[in-house]
Amino acid sequence: MSQQGVNRPSGSTRALSEAYDTALLDLDGVVYAGGEAIAHAVASLADARQQGMHLAYVTNNALRTPDAVATHLTELGIPTEAGDVINSAQAVARLISEQVPPGSRVLVVGGDGLRVALRERGLVPVESADDDPAAVVQGYGGPELPWGRFAEACYAIARGVSWYASNTDLTIPSARGIAPGNGAAVEVVRIATGAEPQIAGKPLPPMHRETILRTGAERPLVVGDRLDTDIEGAFNGGVDSLLVLTGVTDAAQLLAAVPQHRPTYVDADLRGMLTGQPEVSERDGVFGCGGWTAAVRGEELALDGDGDPLDGLRALCGAAWTDAGDGSCTLDAAKALARLGL
Repeated sequence: MSQQGVNRPSGSTRALSEAYDTALLDLDGVVYAGGEAIAHAVASLADARQQGMHLAYVTNNALRTPDAVATHLTELGIPTEAGDVINSAQAVARLISEQVPPGSRVLVVGGDGLRVALRERGLVPVESADDDPAAVVQGYGGPELPWGRFAEACYAIARGVSWYASNTDLTIPSARGIAPGNGAAVEVVRIATGAEPQIAGKPLPPMHRETILRTGAERPLVVGDRLDTDIEGAFNGGVDSLLVLTGVTDAAQLLAAVPQHRPTYVDADLRGMLTGQPEVSERDGVFGCGGWTAAVRGEELALDGDGDPLDGLRALCGAAWTDAGDGSCTLDAAKALARLGL
């Protein structure tokens, strides 16, 4: 990853779809929201593919199978094969298969995505702690997951069975708002047992390893909307990232990002994959991008100029991240962001 990208967003004279061979795209908040395609996503992905970029869809959601996700994307107008989808169920199944004997039984607390991934690794999904499982695996099971599934996990873990989690995202976006994610369900079992699971999903290395093994990417670009999963996962994997502002991260959260949550590039939506990225310059503590300059004045982030609001945000990132160093920026950015309408 570009070291400049830790202190301010990087620039690119080439379109990102040409500078990188593979886009590792998050789904919720990036490609779709509430099951519907986000504005500009379908056309942008089609153009990126036409320009020769390989598109892979990387999700922490372990509920749906790659076949189901590929079908959904194709119905939205994004032609996708099951092999283009990598989920945390696949990552955790590989992790388990490396630590238990072939053909072992695994108690599943989750949905079909986990069961399919386990069978792919030669493991046998079971439903009860009394089925003599060698491992317990927990993944998002949807809003209808019975409470009794947590009890089965607790019974097995109390007997000394190893516990794994596909991911620990506390929330998940839905058509009606933000709902509890698998991380909230993991906390139920953690509180009841006092145990700690091995975790595979973003931002941890098992998920990045899974994506590289399955895609063969040599110059990957992670594209996401969450700082603590997508962007941190790219940071941990040592690859570049593009944050799009179509999901959960807002401008204020971006300015407060700690180093491992700072993306290489920032753009409004997936159209940012099709263009170059403007440089953020620095001179005597003043950061410039487009028609804007940003600097620290007292306890505030100050912004001067005019032009594309995104350029103003990029300049503010340079000022905020440099001032924060290895920490999180605590300067008041309200007036600056109000000028940008963000």
